[in-house]
Amino acid sequence: MLLGYILRRILWTAPFLVAVSLVSFALIQAPPGDYMTSFAATLAASGDDVDTARLDALRQRYGLDQPFLIQYWRWISGVVQGDFGISFEWQQPVSNLIWERMGLSVCLALGTLLFTWAVAFPVGIYSAVKKYSIGDYVATSFGFIGLATPNFLIALVLMYVGVVYFGADVSGLFSEEYQNAPWSWGKVADLLAHLWIPIIILGTSSSASLIRIMRANLLDELHKPYVVTARAKGLPEFTLLLRYPVRLALNPFVSTIGWAFPQLISGAVITAFVLSLPTSGPLLLQALLAQDMYLAGAFILLLCSLTVIGMLVSDILLALIDPRVRYQ
Repeated sequence: MLLGYILRRILWTAPFLVAVSLVSFALIQAPPGDYMTSFAATLAASGDDVDTARLDALRQRYGLDQPFLIQYWRWISGVVQGDFGISFEWQQPVSNLIWERMGLSVCLALGTLLFTWAVAFPVGIYSAVKKYSIGDYVATSFGFIGLATPNFLIALVLMYVGVVYFGADVSGLFSEEYQNAPWSWGKVADLLAHLWIPIIILGTSSSASLIRIMRANLLDELHKPYVVTARAKGLPEFTLLLRYPVRLALNPFVSTIGWAFPQLISGAVITAFVLSLPTSGPLLLQALLAQDMYLAGAFILLLCSLTVIGMLVSDILLALIDPRVRYQ
């Protein structure tokens, strides 16, 4: 029955991805005008002459004058073959622009997710088991401060402290000598040396939120009859805690997989600007402002696909860890 449930969820992923691609393309087509309109406005603002005939020729060359469904079919046909089109703004293949940035974004999001779980899991358990203790009040205060403080403000404070008190620049993901260097073990080590700073900054609010959720869920489970029965049978407290109530209270951790990656990648745009991170957020924002439809569409499609795949993974994990899940 579990295998059938997993197969059904995998099969349902295919139509979801098709729908996601259609919605992604519709979103980048939603603003009035197109890249040529933005390009003409830029030329006019700088005092240059706008050649309408040239703009019309470019629209025809890139198929921007075609109906929506024809444009979508041309785009998605190329995507299936690994061709995301040409960026109007950069005049380069979109695939050359997005893969390294998406790789760094996924690496940052994965590190932040692991940091969030590593902090929120033990602190949330302690806060629930030691309810109203000093440690619980400290965790609660951390939760409120973490939820109330924007990530970019933490980044600004950390940059100030690093420069003024330690004489170190905490921005970016690479040292100057590795920024444009090809990938090597030295560059990987340099990335890891810089990665912990944005991970802590981005993971603060997520950890604070999950601590509160873990505490609330575990408090609901700790006094249920099955816990009282297990304790009356003489099961050691630590074993009882991990085997039963914690297992059921883990649902929020697992369910965050579906939205955590896209949220961390697209929701850290301001923080990425502040810290000068070469991730996908700033490039996506620039592509949206310029109406660079192929570049923006590729990013949105990848982010939405991550959401669909993340929800698939979280549903499968929930079915494995929670016996209350019904496969029908």
